[in-house]
Amino acid sequence: MYGGNQLFSQQLWGNGPAPGQFYNFTGGYGGLATTGLNNNCKEYTTPGLFGTQHSSSPITTGTSVVGIRFDGGVMIAADNLVSYGSLARYQDVQRVFKVNNKTIMGAGGDFADFQSLKRSIDQKMIEDMCHEDELEMKPKSLYNWLTRVFYNRRSRINPLWLEMVVGGLDNGEPFLGHVDLRGRAYQDDVVATGFGKHLALPLVREHLVEGQKLTQHQASEVLRKCMEVLYYRDCRSMPKYSVAVCTKDGSVVQGPFNVNENWQLATMVKGY
Repeated sequence: MYGGNQLFSQQLWGNGPAPGQFYNFTGGYGGLATTGLNNNCKEYTTPGLFGTQHSSSPITTGTSVVGIRFDGGVMIAADNLVSYGSLARYQDVQRVFKVNNKTIMGAGGDFADFQSLKRSIDQKMIEDMCHEDELEMKPKSLYNWLTRVFYNRRSRINPLWLEMVVGGLDNGEPFLGHVDLRGRAYQDDVVATGFGKHLALPLVREHLVEGQKLTQHQASEVLRKCMEVLYYRDCRSMPKYSVAVCTKDGSVVQGPFNVNENWQLATMVKGY
């Protein structure tokens, strides 16, 4: 038996893998990957030169998401475009969602990462239904869970390239929060992702009065204006957008809507 092992060792290493290289030894001796060294010695290989590699940048992406907390609930809006690099590839993709009657959310960033994450969230909703205990995931619970998931992936140097806006009614009170790919999170009356942080937040804050909240109609009008400005200024956006609304009557996704385009100003720009 010892002689057999020694013979196998000679066959494996005598004309085998070079020192200092990366080889995949998972799967046992029956899983050798042939590279044509000879009939008796087969080399272990990995698809990448440096072993397991993680994505270092998003590929198919959605741009800004804007959320507003008003006196009776929360609204979250996002356009329906998912870009492939600079190509406006998918032009009818919804990026705001109803989670349950108390919770809504919107996603910016890598849409493939969001699809993977949403499968886990959908499974949680199925488990809630199966328990039949009349308990539903609240927005703050989803918000806190996302901070843990995002921070865990960031700590493994394999982040989910996403920015999430979570809103809804938590114990009857409107809740709105933002979570980024590093697990950093905050709550406010208005939150945004992407270019919305620079263009939409100032527009909304102009309408906010200290100690007062917007009405649902006011919030709807401000969101419409925000989506219009984002369409004009963000080259990764489009005029069609959807809005998720959560009130005491439940959650619903409305749209798609179209911004009021007016390009007359362009005729005054030199070189138009």
